[in-house]
Amino acid sequence: MINKLVKKIKKTKAPIVVGLDPMLSYIPEQVQTKAFLEYGETLEGAAEAIWQFNKEIVDKIYDLVPAVKPQIAMYEQFGIPGLAAFKKTVDYCKSKDLVVIGDIKRGDIGSTSAAYAVGHLGKVKVGSREFRPFDEDFATVNPYLGSDGVQPFIKVCQEEKKGLFILVKTSNPSSGEFQDRLIDGRPLYEHVGEKVAQWGEACMGEDYSYIGAVVGATYPEMGKILRKVMPKAYILVPGYGAQGGQGKDLVPFFDQDGLGAIVNSSRGIIAAYKQEAYAKFGAEHFGDAARAAVEFMREDIQSALEGKAV
Repeated sequence: MINKLVKKIKKTKAPIVVGLDPMLSYIPEQVQTKAFLEYGETLEGAAEAIWQFNKEIVDKIYDLVPAVKPQIAMYEQFGIPGLAAFKKTVDYCKSKDLVVIGDIKRGDIGSTSAAYAVGHLGKVKVGSREFRPFDEDFATVNPYLGSDGVQPFIKVCQEEKKGLFILVKTSNPSSGEFQDRLIDGRPLYEHVGEKVAQWGEACMGEDYSYIGAVVGATYPEMGKILRKVMPKAYILVPGYGAQGGQGKDLVPFFDQDGLGAIVNSSRGIIAAYKQEAYAKFGAEHFGDAARAAVEFMREDIQSALEGKAV
């Protein structure tokens, strides 16, 4: 799957993943009203609004980007109907040939970790039959329970040729409380990065490993170090746009050929119609606003990368 992701990045010239993280506050009134007329102001109504919102966004951007990243908590908050909307979103994105990164941030041990892995990336056996419950292409994993929390995911990835993005240095403001702590004179995130590189050695694609890393755009200097620590790991970079990251901050995460990283933007794209720069589209054309935001982001990143090569 890492090979497919790299090929699609080359084809689209857009190292971008769109975060499908819908809050009801992002969803235009006309979409909510239609869903509530059919299902009432219920969990089912909220899930339908989310699904219709996602579908419009995907229809407008699927030809511009290689991947999407639905954040499962935004769906879980609406219970079983929300999870059904998550699954419909995953399936629809895959029907558009998008790579789907399930942002699930799971991290547990033993049989629990194995159950998460087969539920999201693999197959579960029911009697004589096998099913793919959620069937994302990649999943995000929290490594802070150690190797026995990650190995079940790696096993499934090897079997299914799927991938992981392991949290190394996250973009949130308080991440340094633990991740920056010095261990043997070096920050903890560097040790985690080294472990990601080791895990990835057994899961190589053509040029990069199936095992990637999450490193926040808000820490470009740390990204520069971690790019060297994990030379074969694709880096998923959150924090662009709404969290303050800009194209110029992203250069250290990439290799010299402009590969090696994929940058996430969530509300900066899916709720672009709420921004002054895209207000001309209005809530009625929120999908077109999202497309325009993707086009701007692609130009911003490419300009920064081209400046690196000069």
